[in-house]
Amino acid sequence: MAKKNFLSDLFSALLKKLLEVPENISKDLGEPKKILIVRQHNQLGDLLAGVSLLRALKEKYPESSITIILSRENYKGLLKSRFINEHFVFDKSKLFNPVYFIRLIKVLRKEYDVVFVPVTVSVSFTSNFLARISKSRIRVGPKSLDGKENESQFFFDRRISIDWRKHPDSHVADRILDLVRPFGIDTNNFSSEINFDDSDISVAKRFLKEIRKNDSSLIIGLHVGAGKPQNRWSLFKYVQLIELLTKNFNCSIYLTGSDADNEELNFVKSNSKIFLPVFKNREISQVAALISLSDLFITNDTGTMHIAGATNTSQISLFGPTNPYNWAPIGPNKYFIRKSELIDDINVNDVYELAVKIINSRKENEKK
Repeated sequence: MAKKNFLSDLFSALLKKLLEVPENISKDLGEPKKILIVRQHNQLGDLLAGVSLLRALKEKYPESSITIILSRENYKGLLKSRFINEHFVFDKSKLFNPVYFIRLIKVLRKEYDVVFVPVTVSVSFTSNFLARISKSRIRVGPKSLDGKENESQFFFDRRISIDWRKHPDSHVADRILDLVRPFGIDTNNFSSEINFDDSDISVAKRFLKEIRKNDSSLIIGLHVGAGKPQNRWSLFKYVQLIELLTKNFNCSIYLTGSDADNEELNFVKSNSKIFLPVFKNREISQVAALISLSDLFITNDTGTMHIAGATNTSQISLFGPTNPYNWAPIGPNKYFIRKSELIDDINVNDVYELAVKIINSRKENEKK
């Protein structure tokens, strides 16, 4: 371990010697026309919850062109974003591919006025390094996160200390802006956003045409999976919830998911008394389009929750160990339920009764 730490310290010292950028305490960025953002280390939920940063930049610099570097796991979340002019997918496994490497260097070595490396729950050396080797006049990144020093802060000339412990219940959409607020960049709109086009809507409408019982039936979507086991509500409870909804409402219900959710999807389908169509392995923009055409969406705390959160559809999100005040979707028709760190402390009636209120409220509004 001592040898490993010695080599790590030696490597860090060498990088600092070769690549350190003198710190500049000025908070004047000028009027940047070309902006680079490196977010290759963020998961889909972080990415979608942090759309407020992109919005703030466009509000402050409406004529700017924004290039963003994303990971292959999350890039589709912003593929059609109206805030982004150019995307580049960063894939470590392709770095030794000459064609890919040249493309990466071309993106990094374009002349940018400023590069930002946003952070949510962790600091990424790789993201910091990419920002450093980019050809940018100004480099903005974290000096520290929650009191822990960023060991590669020397890659940035504008270094911002970020400490979310001061406001533990603040939302990620608010927190993400702490990196740029010192420069007078902010927004009052913290909502997320996924842009989809006519082709996505067409896919969603074809699916709904196949599954809808009748023209007056409500469309309700459910996402029963989650990457983290502790974020999955009981599948038995989902089956009971489906039974209550179909018994008391004229509704058509569908499930969303991917092959990673097969076990959960198959269980719910096989134990339900009704046929449950699955919108599976679809593009993020297509999932967003389908949810946007639905009357209600009920989901665990997972990536699909954030996709639904970027639509205007009424939504119920179920939480266990995660703080919903940090992560739950924002909006007037966005609801969450959390009773404790154990998601299964939520009972079926908790969800059903909230769903009834949402559905009845919708019906009342339609009468007006």
